[in-house]
Amino acid sequence: MPAAGDESVPSPSFWLCAGTLWLREIRGFYRQRSRIVGSLSTPLLFWFVLGSGFGSSLLVAEGGYAQFFFPGTLALAVLFTSIFANISLIEDRREGFLLGVLVAPVSRLSLVLGKVCGATTLGAIQGALLLPLAPLAGLSIDPATLPAVFGILFLIACGLTALGFFCAWWLNSVQGFHSIMNLLLMPMWLMSGGVFPIDGSSTWVRWLTAANPLSYGVVELRRLLGGPLPESAPSAATCWLVLGGFGLLMIAGAWYRASRAEAAGLA
Repeated sequence: MPAAGDESVPSPSFWLCAGTLWLREIRGFYRQRSRIVGSLSTPLLFWFVLGSGFGSSLLVAEGGYAQFFFPGTLALAVLFTSIFANISLIEDRREGFLLGVLVAPVSRLSLVLGKVCGATTLGAIQGALLLPLAPLAGLSIDPATLPAVFGILFLIACGLTALGFFCAWWLNSVQGFHSIMNLLLMPMWLMSGGVFPIDGSSTWVRWLTAANPLSYGVVELRRLLGGPLPESAPSAATCWLVLGGFGLLMIAGAWYRASRAEAAGLA
């Protein structure tokens, strides 16, 4: 029988563990209505208040600020879902469930993939649920682009979720996790180009936006939804490569963190 943490060729138990954890994340999220309401209502509130408040005072596009801000709203929905989903990792540690998984003869990678894929699925679904509101923002959705839109939402959710997993692994407090996530993810969202136009902003803001993986997701969502693009918008291929690379890097980091016995509290 393989020892706990054995990273050999994936076996049936590997996929069974990952699939079970994935399904557990999905069920756990949708059984708590407050998490669903919070992850959907907050981005909608931002979109309504900021879109109505700025109105046409901020000249970002012919369609107005609500149209410009809609891709950023989708990214915010994914972001909030990623934060809420990773709280379950801290709760699992408190309840002893995580320890039971860690001492089982399964790969740590299966644990990471199960938790991350579950939260990624939730984030992509929550973002997709807002797509029917696109016509209200003056955006038209071409059915042919829907698979690409879902793909971008999935990649955004994957990167943010794996980043949240990496941070949540060594935190024992939900309050501390919220503080760290607000420190990391909210600036990522604000500097993504989904809240205010980057063209014409300060040089250091443009540099931060160029280094921000979330900005490439917002640009590609805006392109796929037919929204206005900044003059310095990266190509579609660049957006997909950056998001995919960011997701893989964060999963590798989460796997490394979970593979350390002392980080798991087993040393």
